[in-house]
Order: sequence, then C-alpha cells, then structure tokens
Amino acid sequence: MKNNIHHILVGISFFLLLFTSCSSSDDIVINVEQQQQEEVITDPGPDDDDMDDMDDNNSEPLEALVLTDVSYGDNAQQVYDLYLPEGRLATKTKVVVIIHGGGWTSGDKDDMAAFVQYFSENHPDHAILNLNYVLAQITGPAAFPNQYQDVEAAINQIIAQSDELQVLPEFGFLGASAGAHLAMMYDYTYDTDDLVKFVINIVGPSDFTDPFFADDPNFPLALSLLVDESQFPAGTDFAVANSPALVASASSSPTLLFYGDQDPIVPLSNGQTLANNLDLLNLEHAFTIYEGGHGDDWSNADLIDLGIQTGSYVNTYLSIE
Repeated sequence: MKNNIHHILVGISFFLLLFTSCSSSDDIVINVEQQQQEEVITDPGPDDDDMDDMDDNNSEPLEALVLTDVSYGDNAQQVYDLYLPEGRLATKTKVVVIIHGGGWTSGDKDDMAAFVQYFSENHPDHAILNLNYVLAQITGPAAFPNQYQDVEAAINQIIAQSDELQVLPEFGFLGASAGAHLAMMYDYTYDTDDLVKFVINIVGPSDFTDPFFADDPNFPLALSLLVDESQFPAGTDFAVANSPALVASASSSPTLLFYGDQDPIVPLSNGQTLANNLDLLNLEHAFTIYEGGHGDDWSNADLIDLGIQTGSYVNTYLSIE
C-alpha cells in the first residue's frame, strides 16, 4: 500500500493521496445481455406533465420512464438518473440505489452502467437510482460527512416525491469501492427509519484503523483532507467515526460483502473486520472472497456469482409483492 501511495503522489496533489487509484466502478462488471434501448429524458425532475402521467388512478399502466441528471441540490454534481419501470405503483415499486466509486475524489454515475443494465434486465419491476455526489477537492467541500449528506438528500427527495413518481420509498443499496463505503455509512448511521433494506458492498473501505492504512505515514494527512472536522463533535476519532465496520449497530441492514484476496487498495482485512463485527452484532450478512484485486481482474465465474448473490439479496430483502 505504501508503495502504491508513493506512486500516486508523483505528479498529483496531496489531496489524492489515498484511494485515487481505486478502479472506476465500470471495471467491476456483471455479465448481462445488451440492454434494450429506452427513451432517455434529460430533466431537472418530473414536471406537471410527468406527474399527470404518473397518476396511479390512470386506467392504463404507467409506461417506463428514464429521467437523467435530476437535481437534488444546488451543486451541479448533485444529480441522479432515475429509471422508473413500466406499471409502477406507489404501493409496491421499490428502489435500488447505485453509488459509484473513485476514491471520493473522482468517478461518475456513468461508471455504473453495467449495474444499471443488470438491475433493469434482472429486476425490471424495481426503480433504479444511479447517484452522483459532490466530489471532494482541496478547494471544495470535504468528503465526510458531506457525501453521506448527499446520499441523504437524494433519498429524502425520492421520499418526498414518492406519490408523484409512483414508487414505494424502500431502498436497497449497491456501492463499489468508495461508493460502497458511502452506502454502508448512510445505512449504518443515517437510516434511522429503516428504509434501507440491504447494502451490497463491493470492495468498500470499512476500517480506517486497519494497520494497512493507519501505519502509512501519509494517512493522517489524507484523512484530514477527506474530513470536514467542523461537522464532527470535538474530540472525535475521525478514523473510527468514518469506518463502517466500527459504527455498525444492531439496527444496520443485511450486508453482502465482496472482496479480493490480493487487493492493493482496500485490504482483505477490511472485509474480515467488517464480517467479524457483523457477526458480533448478530446481523445477517454474507462474505465472499474472490481471487484477485480491486474487482477489475476478477474472473467471469466470480462476476457471475456476484450477480447471482446480488439477485438473491434483492429477491429476499427488497421483494415486490
């Protein structure tokens, strides 16, 4: 890890010390058939005509609708794509939320196209929210807790518009790398109403006290640049407070864990610590270790297995009656 960070430091700012080399989420793919073409609408949100089309009192089933770059805040990066299925109803159509990786400083929802395709084809009755969040920069907002709050703002907007959108505000989360970290942190610390029913964590950092991170002399600076200290109580141990494995509680959701046994970016020990702590909390979870690194070199058989386990979690914890 130290050699990896020292390599990253060449030619880039100190702010990208840690995890900037995280694979883009589109390197972690699921083998699925080519998605059928759909009409895509770029829209800041549903307008009055859209709301009329979504009226549950219509005699005809609602048609599928894709809304892209829907704004949920003032920052241009606070947008999501929303895929609404045909025949949706506010009484049954639940929502899968997808969060991209990129070391909290890079990446885009477009990186998660393979997962959008997977859910569209294998779970066509679910709505899909593919989320962007404000990327951390030295001159801009830090990642923590602002990116958790971005997730919260997007979820709150879906809840507020659930009747108009004709969706049921119950959610399942899937995140890759930094996106998995955000998914876990939101569920484990923000989801007080238990609207999140599961988290699928693909190579997500879960324990910043792990010696893999903590023993690196560059880590304190990297963490300080990722944390907005003003938003935490005085005396907070920021490594602990931002580690999903260490903030999980008995109210956390079932969690599916996928890690590589040779990951140079997020160590296998992070997955092991998370699995052990979920065991101690008696929380439902499954921990799968694949041969390889940060998801970009996993075998086709492993990726198929990931898809099968993901589908089982959706059917178990976010089923549509």
